[in-house]
Amino acid sequence: MLLTIDQSSLAVKARLFRGLGDPSRLSILEALRSGPRTVGEIVKETSLSQPNVSNHLSCLRDCGLVTAEQKGRYVQYQLSDDRVGELLKLAESLLADVARGVYECTRYALPTHPSKESVANVAIEIRPNPGGRNETN
Repeated sequence: MLLTIDQSSLAVKARLFRGLGDPSRLSILEALRSGPRTVGEIVKETSLSQPNVSNHLSCLRDCGLVTAEQKGRYVQYQLSDDRVGELLKLAESLLADVARGVYECTRYALPTHPSKESVANVAIEIRPNPGGRNETN
C-alpha cells in the first residue's frame, strides 16, 4: 500500500514553522516561556519596539500560539499551550546537536549578522584561519 503525504497538513505545518521563523516573534515566544507578560514587559525583555511587539503579538494570537487576558488596565499575554514552550525547548536541544549545520547552511540566509554572543549561544565559534578557510568548533 502506498502512503501519500497529506499536502494540506504539510501546508499548515509550514505555516506554523514560518510563524516561528521570524526572529522577533521567536524572541517574544521565548520571553513568554517563563510566564505571562504585558506588552511593556515583553518590550523590556526583548528590546523590540512597542509597536513591533504589539504587531507580532497580534500575529501570534491569530495563529493560536499566544493568548491574551485583560488584567485591570493591562493585557497579559502567555503561551496558548505548554507544547509551544516544549517545542522551543526541543529546538534548543536539537540545535545543541546540529547547530554547525544550521549556522553554515547557505540555503537560508540569516536576516542579520549574528553577534558573537548569539553565535556562542548555539555553541559555534568561528575563528579566522590564515590558510583561507574558517575553522569552526
